[in-house]
Amino acid sequence: MAQAEKAKTGGSAVKVLGSGCAKCNALEAAASEALKELGMDTEIDHVTDFAQIAAYGVMTTPALVVDGKVVSFGKVLKKEEVVQILQKTRG
Repeated sequence: MAQAEKAKTGGSAVKVLGSGCAKCNALEAAASEALKELGMDTEIDHVTDFAQIAAYGVMTTPALVVDGKVVSFGKVLKKEEVVQILQKTRG
């Protein structure tokens, strides 16, 4: 569990949490498109390890994490929704 907590704080500032299912991949694609639209070259980390996912307190995937904060879980966001979230969280 300590390793999961460590992974939670390090690495990419944008993460998709999920098993790698179609919904998780769709959220990752929407996040990638949103980042490109905003001109952000942030890399997306796709976390599939359930211990790491649980460290975020997420029990329903897919989930989106921006700068260490869970901003969405349990649904596939559209690109426009991700753009709004990124603008809100990053200014």
